[in-house]
Amino acid sequence: MTAVLSPPAVTAPAAPSRRLGGFSVLSHAFLIGWAVLTTLPLLWAVVSSLKSDNEILTDPWGLPADLRWSNFARAWNDAHIGRYFLNSTIVVAGALVLTMLFGAMAAYVLARYRFRGARVVYFAFVGGMMFPVFLALVPLFFVVRNLGLLGTLPGLILVYAAYSLPFTVFFLTAFFRTLPTSVAEAAMVDGCGHFRLFFQVMLPMARPGLVSVGIFTFLFQWNQYVLPIVLMQGEGAEKRWVLAQGLTALAVNEGYQGDYGALFAGMTIAMLPVLIGYVIFHRQVQSGLAAGQMR
Repeated sequence: MTAVLSPPAVTAPAAPSRRLGGFSVLSHAFLIGWAVLTTLPLLWAVVSSLKSDNEILTDPWGLPADLRWSNFARAWNDAHIGRYFLNSTIVVAGALVLTMLFGAMAAYVLARYRFRGARVVYFAFVGGMMFPVFLALVPLFFVVRNLGLLGTLPGLILVYAAYSLPFTVFFLTAFFRTLPTSVAEAAMVDGCGHFRLFFQVMLPMARPGLVSVGIFTFLFQWNQYVLPIVLMQGEGAEKRWVLAQGLTALAVNEGYQGDYGALFAGMTIAMLPVLIGYVIFHRQVQSGLAAGQMR
């Protein structure tokens, strides 16, 4: 008589506990509070841009009785925000192209090639991140003036690109080091030169990192205030002011005239490109920041 052995009972793994610990509750509460502190001023500025001056002063936290789109028209035309917006777009677009192109090329060489002095060049870029812009304002003013670029958009583009390069090179150098070497070697075996290898193989693979550093560079350049104030001087420079300078002039003029609706409308116009850019590219930014850990 043979004994029949029954298979051992398989117990289902216990479901992970969904209870939050004290630290998790505290961290979530902190993040929610931080989100509220960040979002409320933006929403308040947008809502105030659709109000009349009387509503802003008597009921600052209420909703507008009527949507006053004329505030945006006055800010765009009468306060010349449209012209300043165009100048900022030209400057940031030109500086962003130069920064991403030369920054990516420098970072690729420092990450993938070995040559004497590479570490010195790399740490020179890193040291540029620790150099505050205030210390270079006076010599920078004379350099730009001697080049004949004071009060011009090309001069501001070059300065923006120069100050954005250190962070771009630092960020992309670490990213290029995470890319697989086998792909580059296979491309070289197939007859791909160094120029084609960079632009057709390695640069598309580094797209998440490029998008991430591009967003950060755009935010830095779009919100820049000190450099335009110092460098956009001279005869007729008011027509070439960027948005930060235009908003300052708008705050002074409209503050004395009491046109607060146009003031908030100008602030909303300045915020929209940043908000739209982050909404569109927020997934790419997150994937780019985590790409180095995932590889």
